[in-house]
Amino acid sequence: QVQLVESGGGLVQAGGSLRLSCAASGSIYSMQVMGWYRQAPGKQRELVAQIAYGGSTEYADSVKGRFTISRDNAEKTAYLQMNSLKPEDTAVYYCNAGPSRLAVGPYWGQGTQVTVSS
Repeated sequence: QVQLVESGGGLVQAGGSLRLSCAASGSIYSMQVMGWYRQAPGKQRELVAQIAYGGSTEYADSVKGRFTISRDNAEKTAYLQMNSLKPEDTAVYYCNAGPSRLAVGPYWGQGTQVTVSS
């Protein structure tokens, strides 16, 4: 069983930065891939970025060049550095973990709110 706890959300002005953290506990096998998803009101949950155990990354086109995902395998923690934030980045951000990139991982955090004011 994997538990994920996010932190770091908040309110920021457009152009500002935030750093999200996702602390995981459980089997490292079950968190080979860690990712961040977001869900805005009235919209479907979407992938923001994900990172494999070895460090390879994938980003949504909308955040490329602005967001950076990283992980500390020893600490079982993933991070999302968000720069140049836009109002359209406003959403609840969820940490996700799973054993493979072939499917969305089965483990989710509780979510953290990110609000970007214009």
